[in-house]
Amino acid sequence: MCDVFRALGPEIFHQLVRGISIGKLKTYQVYERFKLRARLVKLNAEALRKAEPRFWARIEAGEEEFATDLSQVFLLSHLAMIVDVLNFLGIPNEEGFFDKDLKPEQYLTEDWQQRVFENFSGKYGREILLFYINHLDWELNKTEQLFLPAA
Repeated sequence: MCDVFRALGPEIFHQLVRGISIGKLKTYQVYERFKLRARLVKLNAEALRKAEPRFWARIEAGEEEFATDLSQVFLLSHLAMIVDVLNFLGIPNEEGFFDKDLKPEQYLTEDWQQRVFENFSGKYGREILLFYINHLDWELNKTEQLFLPAA
C-alpha cells in the first residue's frame, strides 16, 4: 500500500487526509484503533491536518501496517463512492464490502480503470477516485502498476 500512496504523490495524499470522515470512523468502530495507530492523542480535523506530514513520513518509510489502516480510513470515509463503483463494475457487494476470495477476471475487464474514472470523475473527487481505482486493482489483481487516467 505504501507504493500506491508514494506513486500517487504527496498532493493526492494531502487531499485524501483532508477527506477523512471522523463520523464514519466512529460509525464503523475504527475511530479508537486509528487514533492509536496514528499516534494521536486527539482525533479531529485539526489533529489530522497537523499530523499529515508525519503520516507521509511514515508512508515514505514503508510502514505497511499503517498504510493499510490509513487506506481503510480513506475508504470508509467514502463508502457511497465504493458502492457506486462496485455496482458499476457488477461486483457483488454488501454496502461496499465484497468477498475477499472474489475472482476479479469477470468484473475487471479491459480498460475498467479508465471506464470507472470517466464515469465517476464528475461525481467524486479525483483524488479519492484515483486512490480507490488503484486500491481495488492492488487488492483484487495484486498489481503494482499505477493507473493514471488518459488525458
